[in-house]
Amino acid sequence: MLWMASLKDTEGESQGKKLLRSWLNKSMKIQMTDGRTLIGIFLCTDSERNVILGSCEEYLKPPDHVEKKEEPRILGLAMIPGHHIVSIHVDEDRGTPQQSIM
Repeated sequence: MLWMASLKDTEGESQGKKLLRSWLNKSMKIQMTDGRTLIGIFLCTDSERNVILGSCEEYLKPPDHVEKKEEPRILGLAMIPGHHIVSIHVDEDRGTPQQSIM
């Protein structure tokens, strides 16, 4: 009976919630207003568009910058305020980030 109840909850979700749920534990690249890029595992978000990334690395220049490769700064668990997010790319199959949502 409990399994059926949880099935109904997921069926009644909006498209946005389904999309967010599909991104859980996927690699995500976030570009911020100050030019930094954060790459980590998407763990959660909230109604104010704040994002929590796990195993997060910070790059001062874009990680695909062709000149000199920079070593990332390891942040670990990071909370990114929604008002500082410029764009988000989700890596659907752990290769290069493909899907852009902003």
